[in-house]
Amino acid sequence: MIRLRLLAVPLIAIASFASSPSGWTQSKEPPPLALDGSASPQPWQRYRDWNKARWDAYNTLDKRDLTKPAGSEIQVRTVTGDAANGQKLAFDRSRGGGCLACHVMGARTQALPGNVGVDLSEVGTAGRTDQWLFNYIYDPRVYNPESVMPPWGKHGFYNEAEIRDMVAFLKTLKTPTKFADPLDNPERRPVPVEDRDALDPFVNPAAERIEAGAALFAKVGPNGKACAACHSDPKAAFVRWAVEMPKWESRLGKVLGAEEFIARHALATTGAAFFMQSRENTDLSIFLHSLANGQPIKVDLSSPEAKAAFERGVALSKIKIGQFNFSCIDCHEKGANKWLRGQWLGEARGQFDHFPLWRTSRSEIWDIRKRFQWCNVQVRANELQPDAPEYGELELYLRKMNEGLTLTAPNIRH
Repeated sequence: MIRLRLLAVPLIAIASFASSPSGWTQSKEPPPLALDGSASPQPWQRYRDWNKARWDAYNTLDKRDLTKPAGSEIQVRTVTGDAANGQKLAFDRSRGGGCLACHVMGARTQALPGNVGVDLSEVGTAGRTDQWLFNYIYDPRVYNPESVMPPWGKHGFYNEAEIRDMVAFLKTLKTPTKFADPLDNPERRPVPVEDRDALDPFVNPAAERIEAGAALFAKVGPNGKACAACHSDPKAAFVRWAVEMPKWESRLGKVLGAEEFIARHALATTGAAFFMQSRENTDLSIFLHSLANGQPIKVDLSSPEAKAAFERGVALSKIKIGQFNFSCIDCHEKGANKWLRGQWLGEARGQFDHFPLWRTSRSEIWDIRKRFQWCNVQVRANELQPDAPEYGELELYLRKMNEGLTLTAPNIRH
């Protein structure tokens, strides 16, 4: 159970808030928040059906000096190996997705290869030395510190003997790939378009939760008050609230997102403990976001503190983390508008105008912080708890990238 200190707010301020159709004005006291403690369940534990491994030797968003540097280039003469086994290893999806996640690799390329990396179908005639090929698989950082390719050998995905077999396979690739099925060509594969009716509860289970959130908004909390007591017309009060979040909160010294605000404000006003990523917190977030649908996103960076937090968010988007050694921009800038196997990687703009959403591949409703956590675990980095300051700064950066887009939430994505 979290223990949060409540911020005392004069009754006159509460009265003025209740009478203001658009919420708190600049001349009034800020909304009350529970200030001490975490807005996340404590101690934080990873979701039960997620990967249970830990990657304590690799960078996280809050510990950025754990990953070992590349070191020097390994000296290799002629590489000999089992090319057939090298192909098997390259095509094997069980060790991090395999090489086909990013590369087309000759006539035997399997279905739906990606194109984040270069087409390797003729790498055997490209004039690369065996030493270069070996080192680029073992740890590409010796040639390019910002490479989006994981350090396959250095980070323990493959041993040196296996990498020799993979080099032997690469040296056999000398002819362009001809695709029998046009969908297998990542350069011509149609870009996916999300055209489902996101607000139809028969299509999007997240839309069913709008009514649940509205009921919570009207429900009396442990101290005898409900959200509706101060916000009798929620549509008027919250018509732009969701599209102007997150914000810098000076009382907490951090960026406050919608879901953390709900947790802290609800406890301070109604006495309800709606921890982040709980069903109640998510339902309220969905309801409040739905009230702002169609409104353009606008992020306030007018204060020096907010501007500094945004700049930290930009820096966080470039931090390479996890066993894969990936950053946000590796997928959503350098790899943007390309295919990772059969998954389309969108650019940062367009990634945050539809949260919260129903994640069809997981059959779950996610807020943006759960998406951050999932990305961390997918690149084999330890995630942070939902109210971590780093997630707030990353959220502020991403929201700014989506400024001007109109909110359509709750939405639905694969």
